[in-house]
Amino acid sequence: MVFHAFFCFCLWLLGGVSDVYTDETMTVSVMEGDSVTLNTDVTELQKDDHILWSFRFNSSETRIAEIYKQIISVYDIGENERFRGRLQIDNQTGSLTITNINKLHSGLYKLQIISRVIKHMSFSTAVYGILPVPVIIRDSSQNVSSSSGSSVSRCSLLCSVLNVGHVTLSWFKGNSLLSSISVSDLSISLSLPLEVEYQEKNTYSCVINNPISNQTTHLDISEVCQPSSESNQTSLLLVVLLLVLLLLVVPAVAVLICRRRNYTQAKLEAQSNEEEEVYYTDATFIKQRDQDTETNAHDRTVYSEVVLRR
Repeated sequence: MVFHAFFCFCLWLLGGVSDVYTDETMTVSVMEGDSVTLNTDVTELQKDDHILWSFRFNSSETRIAEIYKQIISVYDIGENERFRGRLQIDNQTGSLTITNINKLHSGLYKLQIISRVIKHMSFSTAVYGILPVPVIIRDSSQNVSSSSGSSVSRCSLLCSVLNVGHVTLSWFKGNSLLSSISVSDLSISLSLPLEVEYQEKNTYSCVINNPISNQTTHLDISEVCQPSSESNQTSLLLVVLLLVLLLLVVPAVAVLICRRRNYTQAKLEAQSNEEEEVYYTDATFIKQRDQDTETNAHDRTVYSEVVLRR
C-alpha cells in the first residue's frame, strides 16, 4: 500500500514538472551596430513561468535578465555594464533583444525556461565588425619587368586591409579563386600578393569577407600596373620636354623684358624733351661816349644771360 502511494506520487511529479535538458546550441552571427533577438520559441508565457537569461564569457557566467511571475528584471549594471541600456525582454514570449550590439557582446547566452517542462537553450553569438574596402597597390619592392624568355611585361601587386579580425582575404580571376588568407585574431593587418601581366584582359578582384558580409575591389591593370620600361620612357620624355621649354622660354622672356625696358626709357625721354621750353631776352646795346667811339673805332656789344625754364 505504501509502495503504491509512493509510485503514484512519483507519477504525479513526472506529470507536473519534468526536466527536459536540451543541450541545443544555436549559432548567431550579427554585424556590429545592429540588433539581434534571441528567440525562446514560446508562443505565450503562463503566469507562473520563469524565464532566466544569463551570459557567459570565457569562464564567467552572470544573470542578465529574467521574468518571474510576470515581473521583468534586467541586470545591466556592475559586472554587466557592457549591456547598459541595450537589453529588452518580451513580456509575452520571453525573447531577449540586444540593441546596438558590439564585439564586447560576443559570447554564449544561456536560456532556462521553468514551467511544466524545464527547457534549456544556448546561443553562441558572434559579432563582426564593419569590413573595410580592400586597397590594391603596386608592390614597389618586387621589380618584375618580364618573365624569363618572354617579352611580356609583368608586375607584382598587393591587396591590403587594416585592423580586421575573423576574416578571409582573397584574389579572384573572374569567378575563380586564385589565393586566400584567413585570420581569426582581432585587429590585425593583412596583405595578399598577386603577379599579373600588363597586356592581359582578364578581370581581377580582391575580396574580404566574413560569415555575414564582404567587400570587393576590382583591379584596373592599366591604372595600377604599368610596365617599367614604358614608365621610364614617359619620365624621360617629360624631362626632355621640360628642358626644351626652358631653353625656348627663358631667352624669349629675357628679350621681352629688355625691349620693354628700352621702350619705357625712350618714352620717358621723349616726354621730357617735349616739356622743355626756351625763353629769350632782348639784347641791349649801350652807346659809348663820342671819345670812346673814336678811340675804339667800333661799337661794343653786351649780351645778357639766357635762362632756360621748364
